[in-house]
Amino acid sequence: MLEALFVALAVFVCVGGAELAGFTMLNRPIVIGPLVGLLLGDLHTGVIVGAALEAVFMGVVNIGGAAAAEPGIATAVGTAFAIMLGKGTEVALTLALPIGILGLQIKTVLYIFLVGMFARHFDQLAAEGKQKQIVILHYGLWAVNWLLYSMVAFLGILFGSDAVSALLDAIPAVVMNGLSICGGLLPAVGMAMLMKMLWEKKICMYYFLGFVLAAYLNLPLIALAVIGTILAVGIGMNDYRFNQMQSMRVLASGQTVTGADSYDFDEEEEAFFHE
Repeated sequence: MLEALFVALAVFVCVGGAELAGFTMLNRPIVIGPLVGLLLGDLHTGVIVGAALEAVFMGVVNIGGAAAAEPGIATAVGTAFAIMLGKGTEVALTLALPIGILGLQIKTVLYIFLVGMFARHFDQLAAEGKQKQIVILHYGLWAVNWLLYSMVAFLGILFGSDAVSALLDAIPAVVMNGLSICGGLLPAVGMAMLMKMLWEKKICMYYFLGFVLAAYLNLPLIALAVIGTILAVGIGMNDYRFNQMQSMRVLASGQTVTGADSYDFDEEEEAFFHE
């Protein structure tokens, strides 16, 4: 029962906290996995499972009505089962997607039938200028909503560990091997979804550079991250100096740079480098 309580606590704090505080990334697998591992006494497995599921859900972003899965509860329950059953990442990867889809449906139902019922009441309180009551109702609904959502993870761990263990033992080895292989392919799908959103012809050369460094020089991820940071800072500083030179030339000539003499420097980049 204590393990189920810890998993529910992780879901409440991370998933509910992310919804309350904004885009804090608390509900990402890379955060929830290690937290569940720490609470259950196996931080190593928690980090490994969290990193593996982060690669799976990295390209999954639920925006508006376009929703795929809820990675928070999937990671919490998957990590807990991986630790409690001693089956490793194979169990977490196998259970993550169905749990994530189920969690998303439950989350939507709670939004509609619990939070949605008070929408008119919020409007009424706002029209009457009752700010204190709005704040109390807001935080009260948040607490009740995510407490009920966390109970799903609590009950799943409390009553489901024995059933899941028996189910896994009954699955033939050849099927488990197939599921493990499919689970190993899921991170590639997550990376492909992320690349589809971030792909840009101007910077694709750096992707291939990283691939060569990792594939042929066997550099670890930390080394690749450091190299990427150095390149990014170097390119940013070079662009900033070039922009400064263009500005000085314009001031010296007393002319406005237009047409072919202008430097294509986005407003966002200019604001970034001037901060």
